[in-house]
Amino acid sequence: MTQPLVSLEGVSKAFGPIAALRDVSLAVAAGEIRGLCGENGAGKSTLMKVLMGLVRPDSGVIRIAGEPRTIRNPRHAQSLGLGLVAQELSLAPRLSILDNIWLGGEETPLIYRMGKLRLRARAALDALGAEDLDLDQPVLDLPVGQRQIVEIARLLARDARVLILDEPTATLSDVEIERLMSILKGLRAQGHGIIYISHRLGEVFELCDSVTVLRNGAHVSTGPAIGQTRESLIEDMLGRSFGDMYPARDEDAAMKGGVSIAHLTVPGVVHGLSLFAPKGRITAIAGQIGSGAGAVNRALAGLEPAARGEVRIDGSALMLGSAPASAADHVLFVSDDRAAEGLFPDLSALDNLIAADLRAHASAGVVSWTRARELGLDIARKVGLSEGRLASRASTLSGGNQQKLLFGRALARATPGVLLMNEPTRGVDVGARADIYRLMRDLCARGWTLIMTTSELEEVVGMADLVYTMYRGRLVARREGAEIELAGVLADITHPLAPEAAA
Repeated sequence: MTQPLVSLEGVSKAFGPIAALRDVSLAVAAGEIRGLCGENGAGKSTLMKVLMGLVRPDSGVIRIAGEPRTIRNPRHAQSLGLGLVAQELSLAPRLSILDNIWLGGEETPLIYRMGKLRLRARAALDALGAEDLDLDQPVLDLPVGQRQIVEIARLLARDARVLILDEPTATLSDVEIERLMSILKGLRAQGHGIIYISHRLGEVFELCDSVTVLRNGAHVSTGPAIGQTRESLIEDMLGRSFGDMYPARDEDAAMKGGVSIAHLTVPGVVHGLSLFAPKGRITAIAGQIGSGAGAVNRALAGLEPAARGEVRIDGSALMLGSAPASAADHVLFVSDDRAAEGLFPDLSALDNLIAADLRAHASAGVVSWTRARELGLDIARKVGLSEGRLASRASTLSGGNQQKLLFGRALARATPGVLLMNEPTRGVDVGARADIYRLMRDLCARGWTLIMTTSELEEVVGMADLVYTMYRGRLVARREGAEIELAGVLADITHPLAPEAAA
């Protein structure tokens, strides 16, 4: 019987009193793509750090092609044929593609060896269908999808047999995701083993041969992907019913007022869009990347200076093109790039929670930190963030907890307003998603108007009370109630029938 390319047997690891891994086993064969799923904190990252030599396990055995190995560090892991593409890409943007492929490798590209290393780098890129990439081109000039390809080429050039990909599609467009999927299937056909970590379960079912689920540091299940359902997989990850994911709609939650948009235009992106988002409800604007859906929320948040049109909130006009004006009208924005546009990463979780409304905690211009902390504790409890996390820097929190900070800012406001959300659960595990969905419903009950854009259609169907679909910057359809179903929304955003959209 052929030995697995890599196997971990009975691996355990504790950090002080916290058991990060408890007797976990995992084996990946040649020509297999193994999905690794679980909530944030389930142990996925720790297990991969053990495999890559970043963390020394307390117990357990690692075998490479059947031989027991003690992996000392990432360079040693590389020499054993293991490679990792982390969620945050590790390329040096101002260096060339060639430099990045060999940067930090065991084989130093001295002048007399450059010819050989150049040929190997070229062969790795060509094997991934990237013949058009110039080795001397700076990585800075590449879109995110091509940078991902360079990361994978770096592993192939160094003879990696097992590739670990951690949330590889989190920042990719649909076209880039499709290309990455094709590349990974090709690598599988060549006999590589791949460990694929993703919160996007649709990708797991499309790509993976088998799936392993971890929960609270322990192995829950492993089995063929084809024999599982989305519901059963989520229940393994959460330890509770799939039905608990989306909170029940409150049919009586609609209130008088809301956001009225007439003839909204963002040059080159949105063309004369009109819609109404009622207060106390969740309105979804659904569309593919490039449809303009995200630009609608950015315009309402005052982040599109060239935006034109008429927007009214509860009957009062909103001035477009001014973020301060939007904020003054109680419009909050949750960006799809929380690191760049949402969080203060070097400040504490408490500072982030109260940052949007410091005046509420101040007297004569001086912030009362006693009052601020009391409010922060109250909001932390409501969003499901432990008190012990409040002093932690925001950058050290998981994606789900970071997103909870952004929603917590809305809960901190005494006056309900408008909450705009672009990709509200991007990079968030299924357990934290359930918490965020609950928060969204809580805000509706408090009188907020919620407008979200998301590329995850299951989220649209599960959460939206009202759906507007877009294609190439134009409105396709308005859907409500029983009309909000997956096939119809998908048809709208991919093959629109509306004449104005087809134009």
